Amino acid sequence: MVLENIIEDLLDELKPLEFHAPVSHVYNPLAYAKASYVKYIELYAQSPKEIVLIGMNPGPWGMAQTGVPFGEVTAVRDWLNIKAPVGKPEKMHPKRPVTGFECTRREVSGQRLWGWVQKAFKTPANFFSRFFVANYCPLMFLEAGGRNRTPNQLRAGERRPLLKCCDRALRRTIEQLTPRYVIGVGLFAQERARIALSDMDVAIGGITHPSPANPKANRGWEATIEKEFASMGIEF
Repeated sequence: MVLENIIEDLLDELKPLEFHAPVSHVYNPLAYAKASYVKYIELYAQSPKEIVLIGMNPGPWGMAQTGVPFGEVTAVRDWLNIKAPVGKPEKMHPKRPVTGFECTRREVSGQRLWGWVQKAFKTPANFFSRFFVANYCPLMFLEAGGRNRTPNQLRAGERRPLLKCCDRALRRTIEQLTPRYVIGVGLFAQERARIALSDMDVAIGGITHPSPANPKANRGWEATIEKEFASMGIEF
């Protein structure tokens, strides 16, 4: 499977990268939760897509637990019908434990994204006949106190080689799925898609990120993104 080969190559490229303070812990769910992600692509990435949604990187109670982008546990287990063994990061932060599908914390971003998908499309088959959801960067970065540090907040010398690896993986993914649209979930993912795919025949757009840290997302996120999709000519 080509997407699985992309994962393997990306894992190899990420291994030599080093990250220093204020980053204290780096989680790579494509490594320790690989079985879930492989199941995800086996189930839902077997055909070309019209639209690929791109998130930034894993959240502590979503993909970091399940291996699936925006992977809030109940949505992945009960709606996407994915449950696979999940290991542990090599170095785990005590405030951000990985318990896999036993995690009882709910990731709001994942709840919002997959909750909207369920309402709008009813079944995974309906959604994935047109869409696929991926993350630009597979790594989660934590500071000593447990705070998330996003890829755009990394030191420049650490950020550049990371973005190079992720750009290459994104290009290969889009070449495989051949979408008409690539939509960044949030400004960072949208901008990276514009850069990585600048010479490809694909429309780049963006929708509001569902994070509760984003004030706009707390004022009717579903209605907001449906207007944003409509402005790009995407209808449901």
